[in-house]
Amino acid sequence: MQLVICATSAHGITDTSGPGWIQVADGHVVASGTGKPPRPADLHVELLAPGFIDAQINGAYGADFASATDDDWTHIAESLPSTGVTAIVPTFITAPIDEITEHLRTYTLRRAAVDDRAGTTRLLPCHVEGPFLAPTRRGAHRAEFLIDPTPERVNALIEAGGDSLGHVTLAPERDGALAAIAAFVAAGVRVSVGHSDADAATVSAAADAGATLVTHLFNAQSPLMPRRPGVVGAALADARLTLGLIADLHHVEAEAIRLTFAAADGRVMLVTDNVSAFGMPPGEYELGGQMLSVTEGQPPLRADGTLAGAAVRLDTCVANAAASGASVDQAIAAVTTVPARALGLDDMGHLRAGAVADFVVLDADLRTQQTWIGGRPAWIDGKMAFDRGSLAVGD
Repeated sequence: MQLVICATSAHGITDTSGPGWIQVADGHVVASGTGKPPRPADLHVELLAPGFIDAQINGAYGADFASATDDDWTHIAESLPSTGVTAIVPTFITAPIDEITEHLRTYTLRRAAVDDRAGTTRLLPCHVEGPFLAPTRRGAHRAEFLIDPTPERVNALIEAGGDSLGHVTLAPERDGALAAIAAFVAAGVRVSVGHSDADAATVSAAADAGATLVTHLFNAQSPLMPRRPGVVGAALADARLTLGLIADLHHVEAEAIRLTFAAADGRVMLVTDNVSAFGMPPGEYELGGQMLSVTEGQPPLRADGTLAGAAVRLDTCVANAAASGASVDQAIAAVTTVPARALGLDDMGHLRAGAVADFVVLDADLRTQQTWIGGRPAWIDGKMAFDRGSLAVGD
């Protein structure tokens, strides 16, 4: 079945938004443009964008990815399209190396079990955040599990993860970190600087070694000071680095969001960093074996008051970025074009010929109204669009 969709404002067809159309067939965009479509449209919408990519998420809907069951993964994959999210990078945080390697092996099976034509959120290669982090910037990570990235430990992650390990966050000042970055990159694993007290020179050395990402800019890293630029200053200044940003207005204020987009246009990647509390009422939830507390209108906190991930819709982050001073084009690119480029996803993040037909329809407030995955509706006006099959791994 072929489908033509016309939009008053289409993103991801050209570098700027404006009237446009896409033609979809066999789960892919086969043509798109800004002029007259090849035939009358089957659907007219106001604002069309590529499907959103959440490049850092620890869990949702009551389940932490580190302990989630098959049913939990199914529920998450079915539910996230309601927020415009069509692909995620599941994150596993600091734990003993043998536990992390087991998470990676299990995740490989879960990815293989997902039928991405069934309208569920796609599972991308995952993110391991830790355990090679700075104790002084550990945030919600458990201090007793923080270690140096020795060759043996690095190889264990690479071998267990295979094609299902996308990137690793580490502190580049740790002993052996620069060699570890080179080893990860040589194995096809991207490296992100995060949970780090590094100075700007060390961050630059990490980028020289192959690091290309920064994990949740401003949070759990050395700040920008006039004579000590730190991780934040180096990240904003170095064009080689793509910057993750949690635009929930708790992790960063509006002024910091505006500064980031102004200083690093085209390099800002909005992420949720959601934990199991997302989509759930206030209460107690888990992150990496620790309990978190969530009260109405507040982000998840550890018992000592430390921020521990977030519980925010990704389309809300887009709206927050636009309200903070980014253009709508910039805000949408930060969950589509930018993460796709940063993660090497050539067939995502745009709506040109060859892309998977993952797209969202947004209202004037940038709230998700429709989500399509693989050319099929997954979420329409507050309802799941059809019954989906199981994501169960099996025996």
